[in-house]
Amino acid sequence: MTRNISVEGLDQIPIEKQRVELVERKCRGHPDSLADGVAESISRALSRAYLEECGVVLHHNTDQGEVVAGESIPKFGGGVITKPIYFLISGRATKIFDGVNIPADAIAVEAARDYIRGILPYLNMDRDVIVDCRMGMGSTDLCDVFLSCDGKIPRANDTSFGVGHAPFSEAESIVRGVSAFIDEELRPRYPVIGQDCKIMCLRDGDTITLTVAIAFVDRYCSGITEYIEQKRILTEEIAAVAKTFTDRSVNVAINTADDLDSASVFLTVSGTSAEMGDDGSVGRGNRANGLITPNRPMSMEATSGKNPINHVGKIYNLLATRMAQDCVAEVDGIEEIYIRILSQIGQPIDRPHVASAQILTNPGATIKPIRSDVEAIIDGWLEEITTITEKVIRGELSTF
Repeated sequence: MTRNISVEGLDQIPIEKQRVELVERKCRGHPDSLADGVAESISRALSRAYLEECGVVLHHNTDQGEVVAGESIPKFGGGVITKPIYFLISGRATKIFDGVNIPADAIAVEAARDYIRGILPYLNMDRDVIVDCRMGMGSTDLCDVFLSCDGKIPRANDTSFGVGHAPFSEAESIVRGVSAFIDEELRPRYPVIGQDCKIMCLRDGDTITLTVAIAFVDRYCSGITEYIEQKRILTEEIAAVAKTFTDRSVNVAINTADDLDSASVFLTVSGTSAEMGDDGSVGRGNRANGLITPNRPMSMEATSGKNPINHVGKIYNLLATRMAQDCVAEVDGIEEIYIRILSQIGQPIDRPHVASAQILTNPGATIKPIRSDVEAIIDGWLEEITTITEKVIRGELSTF
């Protein structure tokens, strides 16, 4: 049976030639990313438990979580959290299967607390965090959704679509690169950097401006003078890394809401704004490629927390990006490619209603010699679609 794969040429201005481009990333300690991370950690924990206990991943979706901000009194040298951050776990999970009771709520709470502890090490988990599990029952009648039409391929549990694009633009690469640099290199050297960072990139022609919000950890900053000096150092470091991705002009501004005269600055006890003032929701932050890109097609699906077996809102978003990246890497003549995959509920996930690729070719290239190669890459990924599930359960793919 031939899959419905459409490959067509696209006539538009390439992203790098558009005057204005916006790119955003909310890093791991941002309240929205905390909600995503908790939801995904619970899904992975449940998947592993189901496999161990029942030999199959059972129905669950934990993509409805919320983070409700606490209250704190930060101060230079070290402050205090006065009201705990509240994490609500909701969604659905199978708790009874073939007469076996599965402690899904306990698994979820443990996974959530382990994740929060790993991301926010300055929180006192006994005092500063409340994890409230309100998951409902996943109907065992839905377990047949995990069975395939031919014994191998699950059937889609929703009519939904996923999108992906490649290659990343300079602005997109800068945002991803700066985020990784902060997490992997800057924070180990400067512990004053909290886990809650947000990077907003504006490219206006050939001028790139990064507006970066960084939650400073109060215990590592003795006063306003040190705060100003640390901010200066971080500005220079981030600008230097951003310049490695581009020949364009780069400007960096950190914590632009600071009022230095009154010492009203982005200072936190724990390294996240969730300790006071900022709430978070699953699906309100980064898309499945780790970015928020209003210049590109995007799905509104919350990828994190959805089950990795047959929820196309998760699988197709992850898959579309990898398809696009492979097409650019393996097929000559592609300047930009946009992939959209649409499911029909109840149909095998390897047989989408349509898998659409729209291609902007390089100058001088034509779509005709590209079409068959792109079709083959898309078809090959759909043939091996369950590898996405395996990677998700092992934690090898980020959903935000």
